[in-house]
Amino acid sequence: MKKQEMEQLFISRCGESGEAVKIFNAPGRVNLIGEHIDYNGGYVLPAALEFGTTLAVRKRNDGKVTFASTNLPYTAEIALGELGKSKTGEWVDYPVGVIVELAKKGVNLTSGYDLFFHGEIPNGAGLSSSASIEVVTAFALLSMEGQPTDKVEIAVLSQKAENLYVGVNSGIMDQFAVSNGAQDHAILLMCDTLEYKLVPFKTGAYKLVIGNTNKRRGLVDSKYNERREQCDAALRIVQEEAPEVQYLAHLTPERFAAVKGKFTDEILLNRATHVVEENDRVLKSVDALSAGDLAAFGQLMNASHDSLRDLYEVSCLELDVMVEEARKIEGTLGARMTGAGFGGCTISLVHEDSVERFVREVGAAYQERTGLEADFYVCGVGNGVHEVKGEN
Repeated sequence: MKKQEMEQLFISRCGESGEAVKIFNAPGRVNLIGEHIDYNGGYVLPAALEFGTTLAVRKRNDGKVTFASTNLPYTAEIALGELGKSKTGEWVDYPVGVIVELAKKGVNLTSGYDLFFHGEIPNGAGLSSSASIEVVTAFALLSMEGQPTDKVEIAVLSQKAENLYVGVNSGIMDQFAVSNGAQDHAILLMCDTLEYKLVPFKTGAYKLVIGNTNKRRGLVDSKYNERREQCDAALRIVQEEAPEVQYLAHLTPERFAAVKGKFTDEILLNRATHVVEENDRVLKSVDALSAGDLAAFGQLMNASHDSLRDLYEVSCLELDVMVEEARKIEGTLGARMTGAGFGGCTISLVHEDSVERFVREVGAAYQERTGLEADFYVCGVGNGVHEVKGEN
């Protein structure tokens, strides 16, 4: 949303005052490859999207913080001294959690604020609407308070808000990509150390097509935390043979082959196998993109989905149907689920000449097979969190 339009929406909702309104934006993110790797200490390859969450902020002089959104009806008005004392179970827990974490770092709000959010990311689609809200809140409030806006620190703080306050045991990838994204680049991120580098993502005549299954999934209520516990159990088995290994993703395929005989539980073996092989696929993807070999990258996308479906078991009928139909379209190099799974979105790399057919035929087949109507987004890779200035 453009700056002037957001300002007008804010004034119509919150009224006039003598204080200036500032506008901030954080993108959504899509993970190109490297799923369920972030909390296993490995490499992921996310990218920021060109759409996300816009936040209008204005100071108040009554010591209260208000929360409102164009997307959801729930609103809140909370006194500074009451922030974080009780959770609502509503979307405002995400920005409140950020404020709680800011206070832990010694950044206490010196005034009240009106916070007015406008999201362009479908909730529950797996494109990081929650991380986008967290990161834009942290960046905006730090800016308003005249504090440094280190984007790596903002990512870590936002993750803590989601883990500790909201209660979702998410990894660092979502918040990191939302904070540190760069136009036309993916981010190769080592989730263990937060070392990262920007990888040019130049796809030429090929477009990213995100397919929203419109099957909602909530991380808190899903089996996400169960998968983390299974990976922890698998790691303990590995450590009986190799105590120096701190994360499953630190195992190369060769090193894993030497210890996999220790597994007697097939489910734990499958989970560990996915992690090790998916981490290897991320590194091979960087090589493929660096060499301009989009066909090889597409094959790695396909292998990623198959592993998430069969070994990690976080796909579902709707995701599998959309991927199957996507792969039938000539001009599709690769298709996979993206995000935590159990619903949400797929991502496909599709030749621009085939995009119109892709949307039409995949959408029709998906609706016929599932009874659900899909949404599609043909998008590029955008920038991370920033203040919106000028007419942008």
